[in-house]
Amino acid sequence: MVYDAFVLLSFGGPEKPGDVMPFLRNVVRGRGVPEERLAEVAEHYMHFGGVSPINQQCRDLLAAVGADFAANGIDLPAYWGNRNWHPMLEDTVARMRDDGVTHALGFATSAYGGYSSCKQYWEDIARARAKVGPGAPVISKLRQFHDHPGFVGPHVSAVREALESLDPSRRQTTRLVFTAHSIPVSMAETAGPSGGRYTAQLDETARLVAAEAAADLPWDLVWQSRSGPPQVPWLEPDINDHLAILAKEGVTDVVVSPIGFVSDHLEVLWDLDNEAAETAEKLGLGYARAATPGTDPRFVALVRELVLERTAGQPRRRLGTLPIWDDCPGGCCPAPQRRGAASS
Repeated sequence: MVYDAFVLLSFGGPEKPGDVMPFLRNVVRGRGVPEERLAEVAEHYMHFGGVSPINQQCRDLLAAVGADFAANGIDLPAYWGNRNWHPMLEDTVARMRDDGVTHALGFATSAYGGYSSCKQYWEDIARARAKVGPGAPVISKLRQFHDHPGFVGPHVSAVREALESLDPSRRQTTRLVFTAHSIPVSMAETAGPSGGRYTAQLDETARLVAAEAAADLPWDLVWQSRSGPPQVPWLEPDINDHLAILAKEGVTDVVVSPIGFVSDHLEVLWDLDNEAAETAEKLGLGYARAATPGTDPRFVALVRELVLERTAGQPRRRLGTLPIWDDCPGGCCPAPQRRGAASS
């Protein structure tokens, strides 16, 4: 197979206050979410001046990947397209077509399986190509990478650094808390070849990071950024509820590691650096939030390695044992029922 471009696939985010509500309407399009709920979520963005850091983080990653490609002899022009805000993927696909691209490799800013984290990117690609029409380039999504050393390693280093910021005399009462975006229980329990892949992969990543970063400490996998009506069950416990439980159990300090994310975008900054940090302070817990990979050179090299798996038959580097595949099997990760959810 011959590939002639690379495209970064991401979620997108507002870059000025006037973008916030239009962006949120894009996120929840077709779900019937009331404007008052969107206004509540909009306040999270306004707390940061109406700007989500995710777009700049994508620019930084794309620049780092481009430099890494050039240094390693990979001659692929790099593009970037988002699901929910500019640059929209359909606009990027149109530009790729105009540039003569025929078959690109797509890298999504999510390490895991599941509907929103994986399959929806396939749907984004299909929708963008259909809108562009004749001549739209094929885009083949690169595989999930939850157990790749280039993803696990930066999380390990970040946990170690966070631990060093806490009181070493309280090590025996310190706990690691790994977080990821919550999803509806119905999505997490999907039947079929990929059923439960999201939670299983996150559990494997947490185990790998904990074993390397602090094997002497107990750890938990909990959830953040829940959205949707309260009557719809989502994965629990929420990070804030879990911190309260830990405090009652005699835990004095926590390291919170957002292994569900590749960069410190708004859900990390709001849900962890704001809400969870405030919860920990009220509970009297020492609190340190570990960083995400961002543009760590190991993570940038991961992107190159995934490309070389496809273009040069390079062996897969993996630390885990769960099954993975390049193309999702039929029927995997069906879309959730829309009941008025809005994400932060």
